[in-house]
Amino acid sequence: MMNRPLSLPEPGADVRACSEQLTRVICAEIAREQRITFHRFMELALYTPELGYYMNGLRKFGPDGDFITAPEISPLFSRCVAHQCAQILRACKQPTVLEAGAGSGVMAADILLELERLDTLPQRYAILELSASLRARQHETLQTRAAHLASRVVWLEHLPETAFEGVILANELLDAMPVHRVRLTMSGAMEQYVTWNRDHFVWCDGPLSDTALRARIAALPQNLPANYTTEINLNAEAWLRTFAPLLQRGAVLLFDYGFPAPEYYHPQRNDGTLVCHYRHRVHNDPLTRVGLQDITSHIDFTALAHAAHDSGLHVAGFSNQTYFLLSTGIDRFVNEHATDVEHWRVAQQIQKLTSPAEMGELFKVLALTRDLDLALEGFTFRDQRARL
Repeated sequence: MMNRPLSLPEPGADVRACSEQLTRVICAEIAREQRITFHRFMELALYTPELGYYMNGLRKFGPDGDFITAPEISPLFSRCVAHQCAQILRACKQPTVLEAGAGSGVMAADILLELERLDTLPQRYAILELSASLRARQHETLQTRAAHLASRVVWLEHLPETAFEGVILANELLDAMPVHRVRLTMSGAMEQYVTWNRDHFVWCDGPLSDTALRARIAALPQNLPANYTTEINLNAEAWLRTFAPLLQRGAVLLFDYGFPAPEYYHPQRNDGTLVCHYRHRVHNDPLTRVGLQDITSHIDFTALAHAAHDSGLHVAGFSNQTYFLLSTGIDRFVNEHATDVEHWRVAQQIQKLTSPAEMGELFKVLALTRDLDLALEGFTFRDQRARL
């Protein structure tokens, strides 16, 4: 079972009050139900209006937040993504880019600037964002970094009503979707629930809450040890099935950390993949500091590929971040800088993005297409679809 973090910074009184209020909301639901699934706990911890981690207005991204994403590390990441987008947009008659969950807005701004340099700006760049505080942050970022292109950006609170041609982007979105946490025991599969014990949340086991879990568990490898714990992200698959019909022609590009199924459900990964981020500390206790820390689970890319196929999409490419960035020419950007200091700074950024010891291997890219007969640029260096 997970250990509680030993040395995390203490939150200030103001943010502690937010966490305590959210704790009361969760406890009230537990009082009615006696216990709630971890899936529901994660949903409440991250998305309760005004209180959940992604809804409460506290800074998440960058040095002053809890974690740094690839677009925050370097604009080179977004410029490479833009090169892949440009290839796709050129094949569309009236192209649109739809980014789901745009974080701080840095990736949107840098993609637009690079698409402008490539003369492939879309008719509009739509951002689907449910958090009012993040929408405000994105608007500020775009006004600061790409003000002359901000008029092309529209914010959506709901899915578009009509299908479109272009690109759907999601960077580190699916990992933050609520997951079911299950434990395989000698007497059968159990789901993990959360309840309240005097002054803190605790785990407890219960029956499977969703019939879809039983079929997914039956398909797991047979060599898993007893008391094997893992996560199943039904929400990510449902998200993909919801978004797929929006794409009339073009591609879905998914960037996230995770594994193909054989690696995800490896016997040695017997305590799942939950990871929490709090002030740039990483730990694995999601039951503490509710509303103040990110809770994520790695992605099963094989499950996404199956969901895409069931939705009529073609799995057009799969690779790790290293190969994708090399394929889209990240090395070309070094020559744009004149001084040794600038060269060194860019080289450090590329090292962070591409090194297997950093983000290069853990982070993956999955490309899904519809009515698009192209060999996608981002997978020319190495396409690893066979791993799925």
